[in-house]
Amino acid sequence: MLRYEILMLSVPEITGDEVKQLEDRLEETIEKFKGVVISFERWGKFRLAYPINKNDYGVYFLIRFESEVNAGPLLDELKAIFAVKLNDIVMRHMVSKLDPEASLAYQRPQSLEDTPARDVDSFLRENKMEGLLSLDNKKKSESAKVEKPEEVVVEEKVEVSAEA
Repeated sequence: MLRYEILMLSVPEITGDEVKQLEDRLEETIEKFKGVVISFERWGKFRLAYPINKNDYGVYFLIRFESEVNAGPLLDELKAIFAVKLNDIVMRHMVSKLDPEASLAYQRPQSLEDTPARDVDSFLRENKMEGLLSLDNKKKSESAKVEKPEEVVVEEKVEVSAEA
């Protein structure tokens, strides 16, 4: 049996029902050609390097499956499904043949949905930029030491003479 994977990029506003429909359709097609789905994983939402179909973000999915030695008809059918039936959900897809002896382990990057919100101080500490923190604190302490000059109010007396 040969191993394949499909990396898909879907529209960012994909719903749970559309994901289920996508998974069911691909699994049904693979099983129709006597293949076995190994995994269907949602990688998450990522910012794209350039807009695709006017979208700056996209949701990635990875499907891994095994197929018989002659997988040409299956791959042709998958290509047709992406081109015709799923073209409004899937913006891009890529099919790759995997080494059957290689491990299926991989490290995926953190998606925008997984990345925790951080403040600047913790970011600088994690990336070993504490020097910037000390400069920032030094500037704050120096600005607190500088006394602001008091406003001086000068009153002018104006004499009005009444000449008639």
